[in-house]
Amino acid sequence: MTSTLVFPGSEISVPSSSKSVTFGPGIAASTSRAEAADEPSEPRFVATRAGLLTSAKAKDRSESLWVEGVSKRYIPAQRDLVLGTIVARHAEGYRVDLGSAHMAALDALAFEGATKRSKPNLKVGTLVYARVSLAHRDMEPEIECVDPATGKAEGFGELKGGLAVDVSLQLCRQLLSPKHPLLPMLASRIPFETAIGLNGRLWFKTAEIGQTIALRRIILAVDAGEIGTDKADIDRALSDYLA
Repeated sequence: MTSTLVFPGSEISVPSSSKSVTFGPGIAASTSRAEAADEPSEPRFVATRAGLLTSAKAKDRSESLWVEGVSKRYIPAQRDLVLGTIVARHAEGYRVDLGSAHMAALDALAFEGATKRSKPNLKVGTLVYARVSLAHRDMEPEIECVDPATGKAEGFGELKGGLAVDVSLQLCRQLLSPKHPLLPMLASRIPFETAIGLNGRLWFKTAEIGQTIALRRIILAVDAGEIGTDKADIDRALSDYLA
């Protein structure tokens, strides 16, 4: 993973060595018409906010690009993993709060094994783990609780029990990296399930209430910069909160 400082309007170079490129938050297609008419109309992309242009490569040679900045409001981007709360239901599906400017649409058929005769019956207030399937600045975002490649849930769907906390968008992106040490260190002392949403929401479930409270306190303290992420700091915090 590499990072480069960019500012609003900075042109983003598309890596030629990548099999495919996915653009995330902070990057948009250029709407400038200043190019000469005889120049090829290749798509151009620019940064929409100041921050670090960050890239991450997958094993299949695909690459993701986004601008990591200090942002409090989540802007949906296609393929993002998100945690949402159902706020309304209708005949065709649900409206889901992602913490963005607009509610997201969740089709009742966007679940594993769902048919017109057999649909999930989710109540208002239910927490779901989903994937953004459509994101456009002029349209309401759409999400799905199924992996389109396999047709299976693959962990998506209703999250039962546990606790959801709001953290910074930056921490969520960091925790999704396999190299980030926080979650493995916590799991070495407290067994738990977790789901991480790029919309600044983190869900976890433990066997005991005391463990849940300890995880919440440590994660929020790390996000606020009150606790470091080295082993000594985490071990000390675990000993304090589990005592």
